[in-house]
Amino acid sequence: MINLNNKIAVISNEQFANEAKSLSEKLSVPLLAEQDISGITDYFAVLVIDGEKISLQKTGKDAPGSIYVDFVSGTADHRRKFGGGKSQMLAKAVGLNKFKNPHILDATAGLGRDSFVLACLGCKVDMVERSPIINALLQDGLMRAKNEDGISSIINNMSLTCEDSYSYISSLTRKPDVIYLDPMFPQRDKSALVKKEMRILKDILGTDEDSDKLLDISLEKAKHRVVVKRPRKSPHLMDKKPAYVMKGKANRFDVYIIDNLIP
Repeated sequence: MINLNNKIAVISNEQFANEAKSLSEKLSVPLLAEQDISGITDYFAVLVIDGEKISLQKTGKDAPGSIYVDFVSGTADHRRKFGGGKSQMLAKAVGLNKFKNPHILDATAGLGRDSFVLACLGCKVDMVERSPIINALLQDGLMRAKNEDGISSIINNMSLTCEDSYSYISSLTRKPDVIYLDPMFPQRDKSALVKKEMRILKDILGTDEDSDKLLDISLEKAKHRVVVKRPRKSPHLMDKKPAYVMKGKANRFDVYIIDNLIP
């Protein structure tokens, strides 16, 4: 995992100086006075507090737009309303046709989009994200969504922990029904590489070099199944063949059924 804490800063105007100071202290990153982001060259990216949200913005000339977590509008809202419900591939992969309101651990939460979809479908979802930077974006998105009618009840089914995933899973004393993994993989196809979010997140998070270990410990700690989201043509983690695979255009879900693994 790449540590960019010394290359990320927090920025805001005077109106939100207290919030910015609190965040910079929490993350142990510098606090900058408000200025033109395109002229900042000493930092890879900045966390911007504008009073409406916290966003992550890459610095420098021709930098792509900002990244932030939005569970209320845009893609998340469209997928909640028109994504296909329990007929969509993610829902089938985690077993919503078999389990009612399962407890799911999303051990590589990222920006929380898959977790939100699962929570919309009635799942209780515990999210784990090891990057404090991404965790700050997620926490901000959750807090804003809690105040929205029709969304707050969904958000109440989601929890967030900032911790190393392997350590978190290893310490579990109660098995979740499903453990969901979406590790950052070094070999992405060209269409994924051009997406601004993927480029920036890979620079922030690095690649999940412990992916095989995560699958191994997840198979010990999940009650019913482990689901791994992968690029369509990438190898299986640990070269371990799943019980079955569900394929989409760009990605696939490798589904490991725990009962099948018991001798």
